Amino acid sequence: MSDHFDALETRDPGQRERDLMARLPAQIARAKVAPHFAESLRHVDAAAVTSRAALAQLPVIRKHRLIELQKAARPFGGLVATARAGLARIYASPGPIYEPEGRGADYWRTARALFAAGFRSGDLIHNSFSYHMTPGAWILEAGAQALGCAVFPGGTGQTEQQAQAMADLQPEGYVGTPSFLRILLEKADELGLVIPALKKALVSGEAFLPPVREALQMRGIEGYQAYATADLGVIAYESAAREGLIVDEDVIVEIVRPGSGDPLPDGEVGEVVVTVFNPDYPLVRFGTGDLSAVLPGASPCGRSNQRIRGWLGRADQTTKVKGMFVHPEQIDALVKRHPEIRRARLVVTNPDSSDAMALHCECAADDALGAAVTDSLRELTKLRGEVAFVASLPNDGKVISDERKYD
Repeated sequence: MSDHFDALETRDPGQRERDLMARLPAQIARAKVAPHFAESLRHVDAAAVTSRAALAQLPVIRKHRLIELQKAARPFGGLVATARAGLARIYASPGPIYEPEGRGADYWRTARALFAAGFRSGDLIHNSFSYHMTPGAWILEAGAQALGCAVFPGGTGQTEQQAQAMADLQPEGYVGTPSFLRILLEKADELGLVIPALKKALVSGEAFLPPVREALQMRGIEGYQAYATADLGVIAYESAAREGLIVDEDVIVEIVRPGSGDPLPDGEVGEVVVTVFNPDYPLVRFGTGDLSAVLPGASPCGRSNQRIRGWLGRADQTTKVKGMFVHPEQIDALVKRHPEIRRARLVVTNPDSSDAMALHCECAADDALGAAVTDSLRELTKLRGEVAFVASLPNDGKVISDERKYD
């Protein structure tokens, strides 16, 4: 039995990169069919976007903008390139944000992640993601069916009935959030039910904390993570090597400085920006708002694609100081104005119950530079703040740190 879903997973990294870049021009051209991208990419020659450097020149469209775009142009904000007759489903996520699903098999590219988690054709999967309005359950079901698995559509809630169904049907696998799996297993214990067939799980939707992973292992269940969003489908997934998350074969992942579109060196923490090869919803440089970092090297499992560290927090660190919003984009603009600064972090506090902010700059102290940065900070944020020079700042992607206390 093969350890890999297909030959794409173990190909030479250079060949993979050439293949991805060769596919980019057609996808940029497809994106320009959608009204929003027709405008935002109107000066872009799709045929010239054949490298990561060229891709990095295109604007980032961030997830937090989807609500306003969709309010202005229902239902999809001008981001969809397929007429409604060509869609299979339309979902609503909190916001609301509406997401389309086309008619292709394994539309969200989930089978690969399931395979890496040990699922195989013939398995019965208990699916406890929601089937109501949101795409979570459907994303996993599509991959399960493509892999040849049967699915029990458990959905959310009705814990006792779901536990009973697991005892009756004896599924080999589970997909859903890790916390709900633990709740189901505890309910089964309470009811005196046994589920010995359950040996594997692919979890998503929340952090997979070590205590939960270890509790599952104590029951003989190996759980693996998938990093997916309702907009993009699967971005990256965990393998038996358990060293970071392996990027899916059909996406391009960049890690950029929060508030900007500038790619960061491998190892630096920044925002996950994804380009998908989806003909219906052709998201180009979609900023997820999640923080991560590229792990160097290849996975010991033999999969040769880029790896990321997993979810490390949120990139959208916008906060309000003295009634004024301060955005990561403003801090990025300041750093670009003063190239001596390697990293910067705006620290917001409230001594004596009054908001205060200080910009911590990773660079050598310099009185003239300090005065210039102070002026830039006031000009860009319309707020007064101090400037402090430090030897180093943590590599955690944080550019605004709200440290106010309200006790």
